[in-house]
Parts: sequence; C-alpha cells; structure tokens
Amino acid sequence: MPAIELTDSVGHRCSEVTLTCGYMGQQKTNMTPNIDQNGNGNKPNAREALEAMTPIEQCSLIPHTNMANTLRTPRVRTVLNRLFAAAAHDHGTPRWRKPSLSWETATTQERADASESTYMPISPEGGDLLYILVRAKRPNTVIEFGTSYGISTIYLAAAVADNGAGRVVSTELSEAKVLAARANLEEARLADRVTILLGDAMTTLNDIPGPIDLVLLDGWKDLCLPVLRSLESRLTVGALIVADDINLPSLSAYLEYLRHPANGYISVAFPVVDGMEISCWTAGGASGEEGAL
Repeated sequence: MPAIELTDSVGHRCSEVTLTCGYMGQQKTNMTPNIDQNGNGNKPNAREALEAMTPIEQCSLIPHTNMANTLRTPRVRTVLNRLFAAAAHDHGTPRWRKPSLSWETATTQERADASESTYMPISPEGGDLLYILVRAKRPNTVIEFGTSYGISTIYLAAAVADNGAGRVVSTELSEAKVLAARANLEEARLADRVTILLGDAMTTLNDIPGPIDLVLLDGWKDLCLPVLRSLESRLTVGALIVADDINLPSLSAYLEYLRHPANGYISVAFPVVDGMEISCWTAGGASGEEGAL
C-alpha cells in the first residue's frame, strides 16, 4: 500500500503511514514525527486520528490511480446518447414487404426485414447492469443473441475492453442492422472486441467453441429458449445467462424452463425496465431429482 503523508494540528509532518483497507481488520500504522530545526519533536495527534477512523474512512485517504471505465469516455457516451435518442422514436410497427404477412405468419427473416428500422434497445440501466456483470465475471467468451443496432453490444464490448481480455460474439438476422452495428462499434472504437455474425442464431452460433462464460438473449423472444438449449453443452459451470424483456408473454416458456430446479439453473428476476432474468448455469439439478427444491 502507498505511504501517505499527514500533518498534525500544528503542522508537524508524519511520514510512512501504511494502511490496509478492509472489513476484517487493518494493518497498524507506522508514523514517525519529523523533528523541526529547533529539535522539537512533539508527538503529532494524526496517529490517534487515523486509528479512530473506520477502514472505509482510511481507504478514502489512499490516492487512486485512474481505473479503466470505457463507458464514461466521450466517444462511447456520444455514440450511446445518439442511439438512445434515435431509439426513443421507435414506432414499433413492422413494415412488411408483403402485405399478406403478419407477426404470426412471418418467418424470422421476414420479421427481421420488417423491423430493420426499429432499434428495440436495452435500457440504459440494463446496459449498466450488463457492464457490471461482465466486469465481475471476466468472461473469455460472451455470446449475444440479437445485435440490433449494437447498443447492448457496446456495453458488453466496453466491459470486455476494460477487463483487458475476452471477446464478444453477436448474431443478427438483419443485414442492415449488422452494417449499422459495425459502424457504431467502429465509432465507439470497440470494433476490435466484437465479431458480428449475419444470419440465424441457430446456425451462426453452432461453430462457436466453448467454454462460453456469459450469454445475453435479446433477440426474438420465442427463440431465446431454443438458442440457449443449443448453447448449453458449451456453457462453463457458473456461466451467466441474461434475458431482457421478461415481462413479455412470449418469454413465459423460457422463464418456466430456467426457473425449474431440475434444469440446472439458479435464476432471479432483476427489476430494470421491462425486466431482466439473470441465471447461473450449475450444470445439473439441485439434487439430481426432477423438481427437487
């Protein structure tokens, strides 16, 4: 830990202060009063003041070096602010290329084509949560189902960049969105952390090797469960799975599966906009018996 210089109430300097911060105890301080030119060496009261501090208060005395936080850089904030402002004008109505199509009858590709101008973004709070999870988990491989315009991808990539290791593999059906997302990542200077695959996730993710450490499911909701099931054999034990928009009825089957103890997950809903489900893959049921609690 660094040495910190303190002064007492009359200006005597105390050097060689060593602190150890934490809740489980602290290292004793070693304070040596400096003798002035007249030989006066009054014991300063800084030591008593320091020892009276809580560990948290002592930590506040230690100078911090600049820690990496790419999310707070002007270039990333500029891109995110622009994308969120554009997403605020989402109309939410698909623009079908064939008048006879509907959401129920359209293929996934036709849905993607009809929604290519719709952002469908994660919330800013949800993005911050993703950043926190990636920083804490320090995954080597992050999978994202549903790139869209790359808003959530930027949060994931920023965390991977700040960790100093790892990569994000994202997949998207809309060619227009893939091109836009790549441009947004380039502008944010995070493109080197991300690979965006064009096509159906049930195909594009087949060749991604494990172990997979974190998965974000934010594509078509009726496909979240099939995509997750296709990845399960490559999930590392302790992998985190995050699903967005869990308040939508189309995610009911997904939630039922994740919350059933026999399927190998510990899962909890997190209260951000539209809801997020955060799950941990344990690679087996709680006791090996279906339905065990």
